[in-house]
Amino acid sequence: MAKLIKTEEEILLSEAANGFLSQSAPVSRLREMRDRGATSDPVLWQEMAAAGWAGVLIPEACEGADMGHAAAHVLAREMGRNLTVSPFLSTAVMAATVLRQLQDEASATKMKAIAAGGLTYALALDETSKFDPESVALTAEKRGNGYVLNGTKRFVVDGGSADRVLVLAQGPEGLCLFDLANGAKGLQRDPLALIDSRDAADLIFEEVEVAGDALLGGEGAGYDLLRPALEAGQAALAAESTGLAEAAFAMTTDYLKERKQFGITIGSFQALQHRAAHLWCEIELTSSAILNAGRLLDEAPKSATLAVSVAKARATETAQKVVQEGVQMHGGIGMTDEFDMGFYMKRARVAAEWLGDYGYHAGVVAKMRGF
Repeated sequence: MAKLIKTEEEILLSEAANGFLSQSAPVSRLREMRDRGATSDPVLWQEMAAAGWAGVLIPEACEGADMGHAAAHVLAREMGRNLTVSPFLSTAVMAATVLRQLQDEASATKMKAIAAGGLTYALALDETSKFDPESVALTAEKRGNGYVLNGTKRFVVDGGSADRVLVLAQGPEGLCLFDLANGAKGLQRDPLALIDSRDAADLIFEEVEVAGDALLGGEGAGYDLLRPALEAGQAALAAESTGLAEAAFAMTTDYLKERKQFGITIGSFQALQHRAAHLWCEIELTSSAILNAGRLLDEAPKSATLAVSVAKARATETAQKVVQEGVQMHGGIGMTDEFDMGFYMKRARVAAEWLGDYGYHAGVVAKMRGF
């Protein structure tokens, strides 16, 4: 059983991250980016890389911090509180998890570049409206010493700005994972207008030629190589969603203590107290699920699937419940663009779909528990 209490190091990391993000990336920064049409923040990413965050899962031999998944979750949670825009999940968590499995010189060079903030990644997985990574129609045809890719990937987060993209394709011997430049000839990027004002795109592959060394792990090994990265990303996204829920809850309870009706604060109304208490309990339960997933990913990664899906399902449900209640308890002001609660609601909605929604992860849990 994983110890579901934060360590002293995790508490210190959380405090440091909170201090940095509160100053460098408050919600007002997202609002300013939204208003000028920006969907990425390369300056902030360089600052985060300088702090060692880009190398959180990269080995020290590759100039990373190698702090582990639980530490990555601490950082993701603080990013959720501030709605921080960065390629942290795609690059520092998922791409780094793929590359560190390969143990070759080329991957080591890429990991050094990631840790330094000089290389970002996107993962091209989905082809339909729902997360189903093993259902792949995009083809990789063997041609000479390389391959030719044809097909479309939907909802590629960071797909418009990332330097490189990891693509899951159907090859001659099964699913294959390719690592290629995001500006490869024949690769078309169609930006998506997401409600959370983040970078995402549909990627269309038309006769995209890639060299043989772009294939990672061999033919047919693509999903086996990708699966640990997906679980790492799902757990970190759950942590971000929980941080989001905590910030939205704090905003709501502060309002309950200040807003007066009939001469008294509305926080004294028992019905609202009960609703707030219920949200607090949900956040605490979800926090335990996040800690459990982080511990297992660090200590027994091959046994972490159930814990990760529990964490993602709970975090998805909790975040959406908190922001919905937050809007309702704020009344009319909660619906206005001038108030930050709407930003939290929009991010919670997008995060709920990315890397598997509640139904997907509830299905994983049910299957693993024999239901």
